[in-house]
Amino acid sequence: MDPLLQHQRILITGGLGYVGGRVAQYFSKNHPEVNLRLTTHRRGIQKPGWLAKGDVVEMDLVNDDDIERACQDIDVILHLAALHEVDCAKDAKHAVRVNERGTFKVLESAKHCNVKRFIYFSTAHVYGAPLAGEINELTVTRPVGAYAVTHKAAGEHVLAAAQRKEIEGLVVRLSNGFGAPISASGGRWTLVVNDLCRQAVMNKQITLRSAGLQYRDFITLTDVSRAVSHLVGLPRDQLQDGLFNLGGECSMQIKEIAELIQKRCKTLFGYKPPLCVGAQSSADQTDKLAYNIDKLKSTGFELTRQIDDAIDETLLFCDQKFKK
Repeated sequence: MDPLLQHQRILITGGLGYVGGRVAQYFSKNHPEVNLRLTTHRRGIQKPGWLAKGDVVEMDLVNDDDIERACQDIDVILHLAALHEVDCAKDAKHAVRVNERGTFKVLESAKHCNVKRFIYFSTAHVYGAPLAGEINELTVTRPVGAYAVTHKAAGEHVLAAAQRKEIEGLVVRLSNGFGAPISASGGRWTLVVNDLCRQAVMNKQITLRSAGLQYRDFITLTDVSRAVSHLVGLPRDQLQDGLFNLGGECSMQIKEIAELIQKRCKTLFGYKPPLCVGAQSSADQTDKLAYNIDKLKSTGFELTRQIDDAIDETLLFCDQKFKK
């Protein structure tokens, strides 16, 4: 047990969601003395069996009372609850209410409740769309859709509070995390790797809607969880300005990740699903991407890069839940 984590009381908003659920599981398994409080907007959710120490509370990011109750008696907040990109695109106004204003409310309650550290999960999409070239924390942000814009605005609230020394505020700009979810309902099956793995199992075929030439940075949810643990335990004098990119140093074309899924299917299940690729168009973005995480690595964090393992666990999960 890291002495800096021992007996910490950690609130994970969205702690039963796709990324938050995996982070919560990691803490429960690797830091069982940590007391976790997980929030969900769903009603009547029971405490999961894997949660070693802690509880589950209902919290709506537009409900001030819910937020204030959740933040009571907490040392560290990991704020992952947010509308995802699909819901943001459907209702930009609600995205502002939940992602930006909701984050501001959680931050204000955190300060009121004397929370020591606030770690906000943002997105690499704040740098623009499509992502291309070398991107580090000094790269100019050019968010496009409501998802990216609201995450950028919410992160600014956190960094401003940290600069005013009101709280230890950190913003993590995550690239494309992937791996098996904690439940089928929290699987985020529109995400590219999850979608392709489910296709490979359910249809025994992988179909790309494009030529698959665009590059994305991929990071396993195991490495995401390890990075969060690292940031929770990081001494205050190593927080720098509080802004960190989090990626896997694994830039691949969509077609390449699909081909890797084909290979892992062959290894796990004995068949190689055919890959159907869409036609290339003049709009396809093929510039390479280098999502730089040197700043985070300078604090002592190292990636494991177990890409095959993360694909395998996702395929096996799909085989268990979705196989026809």
